[in-house]
Amino acid sequence: MKSFARLYSALDETTKTNAKVTALVTYLKAAPAEDAIWALSFLMGRKPRQAVPTARLRQWAAEEAGIPSWLFDASYDVVGDLAETITLLLPASAAAEDRPLHERVEQDLMTLRELPEELQRQRVISAWRAMDCNQRFVWNKLITGGFRVGVSQKLVTRALARFSGIPEAVLAHRLMGRWVPESAFYSRLFSTETADADISRPYPFFLAYPLDETPEELGPVAEWQAEWKWDGIRAQVIRRRGQTFIWSRGEELISDKFPEIRAAAGALPDGTVFDGEILAWKDGKPLNFAALQQRIGRKHLGPKLLQAVPVVLIAYDLLEWDGIDIRGQELAERLSRLDPAVSALNDPRLRPSPKLCGATWPELLELKKDARRRGVEGLMLKRRTAPYGVGRRRGDWWKWKVDPLSLDAVLTYAQRGHGRRSGLFTDCTFSVWDGDRLVPVAKAYSGLTDPEIREVDRFIRRNTLERFGPVRSVKPELVFEIAFEDIRLSPRHRSGVALRFPRIARQRSDKAAAEADTLETLRALLAAVGSARTY
Repeated sequence: MKSFARLYSALDETTKTNAKVTALVTYLKAAPAEDAIWALSFLMGRKPRQAVPTARLRQWAAEEAGIPSWLFDASYDVVGDLAETITLLLPASAAAEDRPLHERVEQDLMTLRELPEELQRQRVISAWRAMDCNQRFVWNKLITGGFRVGVSQKLVTRALARFSGIPEAVLAHRLMGRWVPESAFYSRLFSTETADADISRPYPFFLAYPLDETPEELGPVAEWQAEWKWDGIRAQVIRRRGQTFIWSRGEELISDKFPEIRAAAGALPDGTVFDGEILAWKDGKPLNFAALQQRIGRKHLGPKLLQAVPVVLIAYDLLEWDGIDIRGQELAERLSRLDPAVSALNDPRLRPSPKLCGATWPELLELKKDARRRGVEGLMLKRRTAPYGVGRRRGDWWKWKVDPLSLDAVLTYAQRGHGRRSGLFTDCTFSVWDGDRLVPVAKAYSGLTDPEIREVDRFIRRNTLERFGPVRSVKPELVFEIAFEDIRLSPRHRSGVALRFPRIARQRSDKAAAEADTLETLRALLAAVGSARTY
């Protein structure tokens, strides 16, 4: 447990990729397999669910620290992170033991949720008393379900490749899908035999970068394949040994959520893997993403929901054919097999992604301008000679999204952020005018530089009107331009509208609060983009 806590600290204290990789390799060289596999699981985002209710942890920590609950709450308000607050307030441990990570996880953490409250309390406090400060912090992160640190799955895979000598692409494939953090899996992870037998396992997804240059800088338009950028659930459809599996990009097995796609894919030949997008689709056009979420949010899909929210899979890449991994082939070659294979099924639930024709970049730009009306997010640009890569790599796949919508809104509420921003007011609520009152329309926390964040934080502290627990109401003076992807009707929001993916574009120092946009302006925008659909 000590070595894992030291690893967490080393990863958290640097932003340099090579330093993070070196720290991971150093840990892997010393850690036993049964510990290392749990460390990999946590670092790759497979964090456990919260094991103990927050209210209990706050009460037990206050009692153990010998302070009243109001003082704990005030400390939490300042620190902004529950795990860190508990760690800072607990008295120092007389002696810190060093139980193996896998024992702490398997014997203490994984069974904690099922225990009666008193046994939970005894186990949590016993663990606190047996750990030093670093161990406690990581333990608290695990039991609160808030474990995260600045490493990506790609970075972890790179470290594993450097440690083992196994190609990064092979390791990335083995780490996809469902696996149990056991030493046996850890050993298989480094097997020199690369013909893996798990028939359900998907391939790592290839991800696109936002186009941050003019498309003309990409070279001749003829070198690129243009397609619509669909607004759905990225998925791989796998047909192997007579079985069909559907995996989301988030590595969730979602076959049961989309039985009609699984049924349609049953006609595919064995050894076929598609990459594509699942869309809610009706009357020949995509429905908004909120409709698709109804399918994801239900445990059981009844006939009424299946009829109300039909779905299709738009297939845009072929990763495996006749049981052979063809990701290394050029895109044009992969598509020459994909499109006939999907069309031959003659099933409307599986469709090839339409290829967009444009002899020049200006012609494709005109298509992009029509994207929002069509219910898509923009264009995808894929190099025709590119192989199918692993993770997010610059150069071969670009997402050329429609320009965001925007509005000018007033900062009215704020609360502290989390992690590195836990001491700053970064989570902000923005409002527009409805007559002579301000109505909240969006929450946003990204988009400002560090100096800008500190400046806004100082304003919030000096201009707080009221406090509601961790939330502060702020004197309505600062105006910001808020960018967002779409706008929808929403009876769940006081304003009656909901903005999709709001973020701060810039501060409008040139505008007074009275000059911010109105709810009437938003309603007009709603009508203009043709998005008057209810969440």
